[in-house]
Amino acid sequence: MINNSNENALMDDANSPELNQKLMGYISQDFIRVADQLKEASYQIRKREFSEYPIFAVTNNEIDLGVLLFDSTELTNRYVYKASYMQEFIDRKLIGEESAPLFTENYKNPDEYCCLFVLIGEFSGFVFVPYPED
Repeated sequence: MINNSNENALMDDANSPELNQKLMGYISQDFIRVADQLKEASYQIRKREFSEYPIFAVTNNEIDLGVLLFDSTELTNRYVYKASYMQEFIDRKLIGEESAPLFTENYKNPDEYCCLFVLIGEFSGFVFVPYPED
């Protein structure tokens, strides 16, 4: 998506060399277990007009961000999933005001892709993962 060194701008995306293949494998394996529920949560966030830009925080640490959807091991998943949206990220200065247009421009179709904000180990960044096809 976006590479920008400005700390108020977006963080590097899934295509960044910083996201190693092993970590992406763990995220993908875990995502399969919760994909249907995340897709429904994304739909509800948009339908209820909370935001057109749902974001799901994925972490193995305690964070004060979003609303808890699944704790680790709840659905045999490894990570904690929290529901949020773009405005919360702007309010908490995780996305700079000046980067909001860039974020929306690069945000992928939420019916086809899940926007994950991954905070695992040393890595933190946005990853767009396609939902499994039915």
